[in-house]
Amino acid sequence: MIPRRHQAIVSPPGAAASGWPPPGAAASGWPPPGVVVILVPMLIRDATAGDWPAIWPFMRRIVEAGETFSWDRDLTEERARAFWLHEPPGRGRTVVAVDPAGTIVGTAETHPNHGGPAAHVASAGFMVDPGHGGRGVGRALCEHVLDQARADGYRAMQFNAVVETNTRAVALWRSLGFEVLATVPEAFNHPVAGYVGLHIMYRRL
Repeated sequence: MIPRRHQAIVSPPGAAASGWPPPGAAASGWPPPGVVVILVPMLIRDATAGDWPAIWPFMRRIVEAGETFSWDRDLTEERARAFWLHEPPGRGRTVVAVDPAGTIVGTAETHPNHGGPAAHVASAGFMVDPGHGGRGVGRALCEHVLDQARADGYRAMQFNAVVETNTRAVALWRSLGFEVLATVPEAFNHPVAGYVGLHIMYRRL
């Protein structure tokens, strides 16, 4: 796969502490009037085994937080690597987002949602380093993944377990054409909010 360059958003100083951009901004029109953003180049390319030491530290933080992924919070590095880093000859792909300084700021993986006669629908997972959140990394990764899945011959993409309290992700996926097909009530035990729903989200390619 040819690496692609995207534009990432650099948020204003102190944005992360102030909760910028606000939840739902992607769905309601972003950036809002009066907000100036700076776009910087970001490379999205295939992940290699050598990228794993940079991926695992922020992946571990996200998994241990237990707020957005339905994975065991004590997941071992070995199991995480085996799940996330896809290698030929399978249909799975893994990519990383790299900023101008060469830092890996996010990663995504795609794979068939099911096998056999249902293998034409893709699924995907995304993780952005929390220290680089709110800068458009997730959007750039998803746009890239959608383009690649379409080129790979998939007809649609489905997310099986989007935590309903992860409002920024839900707004982002909606802004990229996904819809909520159903919500499984109380299917996710959030460490703060308790039992909350899991959205099944879908879009055609």
